[in-house]
Amino acid sequence: MSSNRSDPPATDPPASDAAAASPVDPPAPGTPAAPAADNAEHAELQRQGAKAAVRGEARASNPMLAAINQPDLTGESQQVWSGRRDAWESGHNSQQLPVSLPVQAAGGSAADDRAEDEAIFGVTRVLTFAGNRGLTSASGFFFERDGRLFVITSRHVLFDGPSAHAPDRIEIDLHTDPRDLTRLVTLSLLLYRNGVATWHQARDSGGEVDVAALELERDTLPAGCAIRPFGPQHLAAEIDQFDVGARLAIPGFPLGFFDTVHHLPVVRQASIASYYGVRFQGLGFFLTDARMHRGSSGSPVLAPLVRTGANPVRWCLLGVHSSRMDMASRDTAQDESLGLNCAWYADVLMALTAPR
Repeated sequence: MSSNRSDPPATDPPASDAAAASPVDPPAPGTPAAPAADNAEHAELQRQGAKAAVRGEARASNPMLAAINQPDLTGESQQVWSGRRDAWESGHNSQQLPVSLPVQAAGGSAADDRAEDEAIFGVTRVLTFAGNRGLTSASGFFFERDGRLFVITSRHVLFDGPSAHAPDRIEIDLHTDPRDLTRLVTLSLLLYRNGVATWHQARDSGGEVDVAALELERDTLPAGCAIRPFGPQHLAAEIDQFDVGARLAIPGFPLGFFDTVHHLPVVRQASIASYYGVRFQGLGFFLTDARMHRGSSGSPVLAPLVRTGANPVRWCLLGVHSSRMDMASRDTAQDESLGLNCAWYADVLMALTAPR
């Protein structure tokens, strides 16, 4: 990528197995502390149960129900066996239980209100593949314009020459029920057809812009999928309405980490760290101040808005998070990282999604 940033965009590593682990339920009050070895074993069984549920395996597939693992053959106590059986079932159930969102007494329900939140249902995890081989985990979001729907992410997620990162397809997750957040489908999208890229990137006077758009075919989407895309109405109408230090939210999947039960992103708090509306170092991005990680590439950078009858929009889409910004000359032994990040101005989406 042609730029004078001190560091190039980093490619996102695959999500670690630990990042996909199900949380361990806390012990009930008054329960004697279990040995550390038992805790570790139960945590592993919970994780295996959760993975089995994701694969669609029934509860009867619990390995502790197999004859070879029964107390009669292992010689262990019924209590030890029951603890292992229950740990696996706990992980399995965590992927199966429906979620009921609280309902407000008046003025509409919290479930309905959250179902319209683009920061929840407009953001998706992006996994990249070369054939069946998993490569990286990143973030993305949906953008709709004139009835056409796009997945937006960082360009270097789809292709990065310096690191030889060249996936041929991606997978994204879609919720199918805004009231039961455990229900979702995974959509696989080809990045090339007949050797031609199915996604688009942009250039400006400063060079290549680290943002890419991939159009989704409506007929490939499952009926009733809970997508709440951003659109032109979310873009900033006036550049000077946001000042340095203004509060931001960046929802995404840092290091591939997320709520594995409900498949929701996590949100980093940030602030505008450079003069908004001015191209930092002559390039098409501004800076944010936030603790960010790899895997967040492609996240929307959002400013909260006050919703009124005249303005029902709750978020202003200011940018697309790309990578961390640091000093090439920083003494890593004495100086901490700057903690700054590049966010490409979101108005590039109008060029990327224009009719072709």
